[in-house]
Amino acid sequence: MRLTLESIVKDAEDWKRAGVKLPGFDIKAVREETARAPEWVHFGPGNIFRGFLGSVAQHLIEKGLLKTGIVAIGTRNPAVIENIYKANDCLTLNVLMNPDGTTSREILAGIADGVQIGLGNPDFAEGTARIVSAFRSPSLKLVTFTVTEKAYKITNPDGSLQDQAAADMENGPSVAKHSMGVVAALLLERFKAGRLPIAVVSMDNCSHNGDKLKASVVAIAKAWVDKGFAGQDFVDYLEDRSVCSFPWTMIDKITPRPHQKVYESLKADGIEGMEPEGTAAGFVNAEKPQTLVIEDCFPNGRPPFEKLDGEGVYLGTAETVDMTEKMKVTTCLNPLHTSMSMYGCLFGYTLICDEMKDADIVKLVKRLGYVEGLPVVVDPKIISPKAFLDEVVEKRLPNPFMPDDPRRIATDTSAKVGPRFGETIKSYVREKKDFSNLVSLPLAIAGWLRYLLAVNDRGEPMQVSDDPLREELQAKLADVVWNDPKSYKGQIRPILANESIFGSDLTKTPLADRIEGYFVRLLGGPGSARALLQSELR
Repeated sequence: MRLTLESIVKDAEDWKRAGVKLPGFDIKAVREETARAPEWVHFGPGNIFRGFLGSVAQHLIEKGLLKTGIVAIGTRNPAVIENIYKANDCLTLNVLMNPDGTTSREILAGIADGVQIGLGNPDFAEGTARIVSAFRSPSLKLVTFTVTEKAYKITNPDGSLQDQAAADMENGPSVAKHSMGVVAALLLERFKAGRLPIAVVSMDNCSHNGDKLKASVVAIAKAWVDKGFAGQDFVDYLEDRSVCSFPWTMIDKITPRPHQKVYESLKADGIEGMEPEGTAAGFVNAEKPQTLVIEDCFPNGRPPFEKLDGEGVYLGTAETVDMTEKMKVTTCLNPLHTSMSMYGCLFGYTLICDEMKDADIVKLVKRLGYVEGLPVVVDPKIISPKAFLDEVVEKRLPNPFMPDDPRRIATDTSAKVGPRFGETIKSYVREKKDFSNLVSLPLAIAGWLRYLLAVNDRGEPMQVSDDPLREELQAKLADVVWNDPKSYKGQIRPILANESIFGSDLTKTPLADRIEGYFVRLLGGPGSARALLQSELR
């Protein structure tokens, strides 16, 4: 069996015997309606889009709540559209990887088409014309994005314009190549078609993502006004939420690159053509838990997301989105990831799921979440923080199919400790809570500083993951010796006082002394990290 429209009809019984659920609607009719009156287009044809949004569209269609599918737009690597979309007739085999080691399989046909575009590029003229036509169609309701946070940036770290963004501003919409330039050009087409309403919806995992998307698009549009490529009324259109909105969203779902075990299981069941190509394949493997919270601001209407039961999609205000993100980032998921990654690296782990078999690390994360975090958690009301935390601890982190590495999570920790730990600290200060309740949190911060010494708990050299402040912080700790507590002479105090790292000066809280005390104990030589956890988390 191969993943094609012909096969899922001709070999339907074989697919079912392989444990694969087939689409429950007329795929041809949906695709014809999509071509006639497109409602939803998407930039970023990667795994989270295919497995999450693709399933959302599929299940809306199956319930009779949506008549069209999503049109996926490729702007960078044409091989994705050609070898993943076209080769499989725009079908996706969605494999949910359950915590008990089993999988659930479903063929998704909610994505109606995959189109490669390139403004001014004759090789992609046909696809570009089709997408321009879609943007000029009154039926279009929303354009969504999963392009990663970096795609929204048009400036370099020093504030200067990126070369491609500068070129787009100079050369105009007809040949725009930067992702944000392409989006601005297509929105200009929609504006010219009659100032048609649209929701421009980032679904990338970054705070206030709609604002980031809007800021870059508007900056390019303003440059085009200055150059005479557009009028001020185009900028006015982009900044008028009643016709062109940029809602906030919060997304949470892990869709790792194709897992070898999943590929082998599909092959063993007679499913061919699933060989991974880099980070993609005919199948998407993903954890089952998923959450998408969307600010309900759609000037031209939207799919009835609220009628999907059990899909993890919620609608609310911008405040709701913000609160849900804070719940996740500051309490229920991200702090647990960072704390366990520090000690996981010190203990030599390479998989998060293996860490969840370590009783000391489990005690660390459970105390951090349940005992220290939940008392000050931001409650978005639409999702129970405790239920979310239960799912993280009991299902997500232990999932053997999730090949996440603590060394990856340890990347850029200096930029993460502020939101992941600093907000809880601020809450304890603001609410005058007892700082003696904080044990796992200072253990996590002390563990991070010990990790920066680049020696594991056995005394072996250890690679420290990339971090924008790595060299600066390691220089401050240069005189600290991993197995000599007497080498500590207050070197971490300036780090703890750095408000740009933690969001506040920790030396003005009772926490600094505790972090210092833990750090000194972590300098006790081989096994000191293990001994510290066992002593403090009894």
